[in-house]
Amino acid sequence: MKHENTATALLDWYDTHARVLPWRISPAERATGVTPDPYRVWMSEIMLQQTTVAAVKSYFERFTTLWPTVVNLADAEDERVMGEWAGLGYYARARNLLKCARMIRDDFNGIFPKTRVALQSLPGVGPYTSAAIASIAFDLPETVVDGNVERVVSRLFRVETPLPAAKPELTELAETLTPRNRPGDYAQAMMDLGATICTPKSPTCGICPLTSSCEARRIGDQARFPLKTAKKPKPTRHGHAYVGRTEAGEWVLEKRPEKGLLGGMMGWPGTEWQEAHPPAPPFPGNWQDLGEVRHTFTHFHLILRVHAASHVTNPPETCILKGNNAFKPSDLPTVMRKAFDLAQLSLET
Repeated sequence: MKHENTATALLDWYDTHARVLPWRISPAERATGVTPDPYRVWMSEIMLQQTTVAAVKSYFERFTTLWPTVVNLADAEDERVMGEWAGLGYYARARNLLKCARMIRDDFNGIFPKTRVALQSLPGVGPYTSAAIASIAFDLPETVVDGNVERVVSRLFRVETPLPAAKPELTELAETLTPRNRPGDYAQAMMDLGATICTPKSPTCGICPLTSSCEARRIGDQARFPLKTAKKPKPTRHGHAYVGRTEAGEWVLEKRPEKGLLGGMMGWPGTEWQEAHPPAPPFPGNWQDLGEVRHTFTHFHLILRVHAASHVTNPPETCILKGNNAFKPSDLPTVMRKAFDLAQLSLET
């Protein structure tokens, strides 16, 4: 068969060219019997969901320094963890991170389950993540398919079905390639190949270890794959944020609802993200309209009108007051930090 040597060729390439990543055990370490820490594998996979390797590295190193084990993380305060996560985005991941850590502590005696089925019972662990942990941490022959793998497989087999409809077909094809020998290294090798050689634009096919078995390369149209269904334009939503301080200099914040965007994060009081016209302020103060900040979420663009007041009174009991010693702007999610940056100069003069 044309692809019967794919795994061997890819693993040979990986042994020399594997990326050095803070959560990874190198092929040389694996060969000496060193095994990956499931906690670090899980942490990296959760952080890497919809986020780049470059963005994740510093967060991963900070989290695993602050909380070296899953039990350490399970015992951490919610607000501290959410604050350290700020800026990484997709905050439901952080909430599930804590839920999962506590479930492993309480239901699994602090030990990660090994099978894909058991892993998938954990909060925030879906089909991809369970396969990745089972494969990379426990070297089980599970098929791991992320965006990089989809791209590699679509080119190897020249799959004409566009994404996302092609996902089941690409997964089935990827399963035909997954070896029983070193499946964890193979999964990481496929990801590395897609990230460094079989890239979305201008793939460097001349140095690819799979060139001889790539159908798209044979035809010369590799850059056309994977085909994708055109995305609908993102809608734009509007809202208002109120950045205020009391006369004592305390910042007036609120904790967002656990469910929904930025769930469980600290932020500024404001409106639902559907109002273009300014409503009445949420509490009295010398409010000024400072202009707008813009932020893009997965499914929509947000235009947030920022109002600031240096002397607010009677904030509701649901608000949280923080003095300068307790308030860290870096704990805010990105869009709330943008609002703070705009308001900061006005409130400090």
